[in-house]
Amino acid sequence: MAKKVVVVGSGNAALSAGIAALEKGAKVVIYEKADKKMAGGNTKYTAGAMRFSYESGDQLIDLLKNPDDKRIKNTDFGTYTTEKFSLDLLNFNDGRPLSPEQNILVSKSFETIQWLSSHNIKFEPIYSRQSFLKDGKHIFWGGLTLASENEGVGLFDQELEAFLSLGGKIHYNSPVTKLIYQHHKVSGVLVDNKSVEADSVILASGGFEANDELRKLYIGDDWLKAKVRGTPNNTGDGLKMALDIGATKHGLFDGCHATPMDLHMKNYGGLDLEPGERKNYRKICYFLGIMVNADGKRFLDEGKNFRNYTYAQYGRKVLEQPEHFAWQIFDSKVFDLLYEEYRFHDAHFVEGNTLEELIDKMDGIDKNETRKTIDEYNKSIDKEIVFDPTILDGKSTQGLKIKKSNWAQILDKGPFKAYPVTGGITFTYGGLKVDDSGRVLKLDNVPIKGLFACGELVGGVFFNGYPGGSGLTSGAVFGRIAGYGSVK
Repeated sequence: MAKKVVVVGSGNAALSAGIAALEKGAKVVIYEKADKKMAGGNTKYTAGAMRFSYESGDQLIDLLKNPDDKRIKNTDFGTYTTEKFSLDLLNFNDGRPLSPEQNILVSKSFETIQWLSSHNIKFEPIYSRQSFLKDGKHIFWGGLTLASENEGVGLFDQELEAFLSLGGKIHYNSPVTKLIYQHHKVSGVLVDNKSVEADSVILASGGFEANDELRKLYIGDDWLKAKVRGTPNNTGDGLKMALDIGATKHGLFDGCHATPMDLHMKNYGGLDLEPGERKNYRKICYFLGIMVNADGKRFLDEGKNFRNYTYAQYGRKVLEQPEHFAWQIFDSKVFDLLYEEYRFHDAHFVEGNTLEELIDKMDGIDKNETRKTIDEYNKSIDKEIVFDPTILDGKSTQGLKIKKSNWAQILDKGPFKAYPVTGGITFTYGGLKVDDSGRVLKLDNVPIKGLFACGELVGGVFFNGYPGGSGLTSGAVFGRIAGYGSVK
């Protein structure tokens, strides 16, 4: 008789788990507390990019929705080895070795993307955000090359179609409120206080970033000021249900993915917008200019690395500043390089033909110190090195207390623009401990029979940040593992 599997949540991790369990002959039902429009968790809020290891651009062709795109012949995808992926993760570990979860993420990344592709979940090169045109050739940088068409919404749509085509069922407006736990085994869930039996339950309901109480408890008071850029439905439900029956906390509970966001965005990315538009509140081109806080001071190295290695950490840095905000300042030399979110109809900014005019329009800052900061920055720049956004160009400042390591250009060509930003929390890093089959573990490292977890609920995957695109890949990797594990 086919096993019955219940999946809690409907994002990328949940759907990957459901597809995997269906592959093995299970009957799978997803319960999602949101309505149909809001289903998909944080997945719909993402850019749909997935980081994975690959040895050459040739390995990407079978993954593409349109392998005959004429640009591909004139594209250098580079390589992204497992060693490089491992090193990138280590750079965010604060001296920790790779965790078991990180080793799984790296080693399973490419085969998981191939697996998604085998279910007709296809991708396209991220020409607009991950490549620059150099000598007539599209050069990809930072190890991140592919995303779903129509970004996170497109990924959700493709995965849902694959799930349904295999016979999976999904119920919206159906919040799971409790695990049925008897005789040391999870045997089902309560949905609107109605009992639903199952051989296995997979928790894929996201982190606790949309829960003010848990953010304050685990991350700190400042995080009550953070903008929640993802779904309002990730309130830690799965985490609380699992902890209530003895599951083990695992990972860095005061860690989270936090991105510079428009200071004036609404929480949850503006629920009045289409899901794909909500990402446009991000402001992650700081590497092309500078950021100053309310005191008129720079407070971080805007050019430390490619932005997909820093953006998930720099939201925290902004939130830690006086009054929890900063301004991003650019001159017109880089306007054509700014991402589309800087041209979004709801983007907030001020503009001036001169720096004096610009600074006068920047509210909430020490204007004299801001002018002094810009003057010192301009005088510090190495003029001999040529600006090149396709590489870590080494065009840096000299003699400043806080260095800008790459892409440091003098702010001298008007008009000038400044964008107010704050910290936006995307997802949390603390979660549950799982084994290599996705089973949730108790304090004694003994599995809780019948209970599995994946996605943001898996702790130990990320610590002090992560290279962009790793989050969706992690969801698919651990979702697939939990799906397979649930039917063993």
